[in-house]
Amino acid sequence: MKPALFLLAGILAAAEAGMVFFPAGDFQRGRAYEDPETKVDWYPNPLRDDLPVRTLHIDPFYLDTHEVTIAEYAAFVNTARHRPPPVWPNGKPPSGKDLHPVADVSWDDANAYCAWRGKRLPTEAEWERACRGLREGARFPWGDRAPLKSDARFDGLEGPAPVCTHEKTSMGLCDITGNLWEWTADWYAKDYYAASPAANPKGPAQGIYRVLRGGSWFDKPGFLTCSHRSWARPGERSPNIGFRCALPFAKPPIR
Repeated sequence: MKPALFLLAGILAAAEAGMVFFPAGDFQRGRAYEDPETKVDWYPNPLRDDLPVRTLHIDPFYLDTHEVTIAEYAAFVNTARHRPPPVWPNGKPPSGKDLHPVADVSWDDANAYCAWRGKRLPTEAEWERACRGLREGARFPWGDRAPLKSDARFDGLEGPAPVCTHEKTSMGLCDITGNLWEWTADWYAKDYYAASPAANPKGPAQGIYRVLRGGSWFDKPGFLTCSHRSWARPGERSPNIGFRCALPFAKPPIR
């Protein structure tokens, strides 16, 4: 879809509070640049799993503007009586961090929260489409240059920053790279980019790991690219893993 039409479709779409709209269209998924590390034969290189580059069609969807915050997750814990993250003191959210993204949540926790909100986790393909926005083929949401500290929270020891501390992408997303890794809906398979359907891929039918995308506050720039794929067991909880929710676009009924 051409940039002008892409933006116009977003303007015309019914607004969904706290979410960014992505219209239906095709995009190029996968790493479109050379990475010298992929050519080292002895290295058990996961970076080869983001090839080949293929054209995919994705139906319209919404994606949360930012990662789910501690305050938002606390409301879920209190209302749905869901277990809190094990690092919360006495089961209570840490004081003064309402706007920090919630971490130490398993895939099941994240999935349950999204369902409670009437949403779902994004597919891996939706996540990459959203990350790329109008910059198809680029390494990062802002282009090919190396990330600056104003772009994302990365390569540090201080933990995540409050959401939307850094520059938004051209599509209006906060922290789509850096801050926290984000759970997606998909099971992980190394060869899935070659084997997936060309329209609305939803990942393998089963697996051991779930896909993580985006990199975190702890990671080097190479992990923050739009194509980099990582994974974790669904039950894993980590101080550098969080999530955001997606929602399919429902056309209004014809009257």
